[in-house]
Amino acid sequence: MSKRAKGSCFFVLAAMISASSIPGFLIGQPADSGIQDMIDAWAAMWNSYDLTMVDTLFLQDSRVSYFSSERQGLIQGIEAVRDHHAGFGFVEGGKIQANKLWVEDVHIQKFGSMAVIAGIWHFGKKTGEEDSIQKGPFTFVCVQVRQGWRLVHLNFSEYK
Repeated sequence: MSKRAKGSCFFVLAAMISASSIPGFLIGQPADSGIQDMIDAWAAMWNSYDLTMVDTLFLQDSRVSYFSSERQGLIQGIEAVRDHHAGFGFVEGGKIQANKLWVEDVHIQKFGSMAVIAGIWHFGKKTGEEDSIQKGPFTFVCVQVRQGWRLVHLNFSEYK
């Protein structure tokens, strides 16, 4: 599939979802600030392993989709996304986690009430030893619904 066709698919998906009236995230903040706050909250979710944050950050919908760098195939629907995070050890309220996640080289492209976010994720212990850190590219698609920004599609790859 061409880059243009893939981009069109993301735009159509986001446009369909943004037409819904499902509650969102970060009401009343400037759009770019709200998107960056959502990215920061997503990283905080991984750093705390707080399963409750899945419901805060993702659109609560069966159309939510997720490609993990840890598992083959499409994860479809908010229940499956929640189960996927639980499989990593996420728990209600979170827990202490030795490894940390952070993102770099983040690019945000807004298209009205949707945005595509691309960057590089890093996960591991910040010890200065590059070999001990997992990393790779990510893409998020989010939509702005009545109350703010929610994640509707995530795609992760890992550099080997």
